[in-house]
Amino acid sequence: MTTLNISPMEKLTNKEEEIMQALWKLEKAFAKEVQAELNNTVHYNTVSTIIRNLEEKGYIKHYAFGKTHQYYPVITKEAYRSRFVSKAMKEYFNDSYKNMVSFFAKEEKITAEELREILEVIEQKK
Repeated sequence: MTTLNISPMEKLTNKEEEIMQALWKLEKAFAKEVQAELNNTVHYNTVSTIIRNLEEKGYIKHYAFGKTHQYYPVITKEAYRSRFVSKAMKEYFNDSYKNMVSFFAKEEKITAEELREILEVIEQKK
């Protein structure tokens, strides 16, 4: 799996992200296997349509086996996360990690212990 550097990559919808999560976990899969990974909570035709959309957007490709296709991600989960965390940082936190961490602290989404762990990671990098 490669980390593509596609510039105008669209943000995924919630359902598209859900299917990408399944594909990242499975690494390659047929639509039926993706549907099973989602515990059959999404109708097969919907899964199939979303997969085709993801392929059009450049997030996945397929191997053809006759009329059947096996799909695989062409962008890693880490590359996707990095791209959209960076975008959120710019749009919502003035490109400041301090602002972002402060936001989570104020919202009580991060504990003092977790902040200490983050500081340890930062100190170990020095």
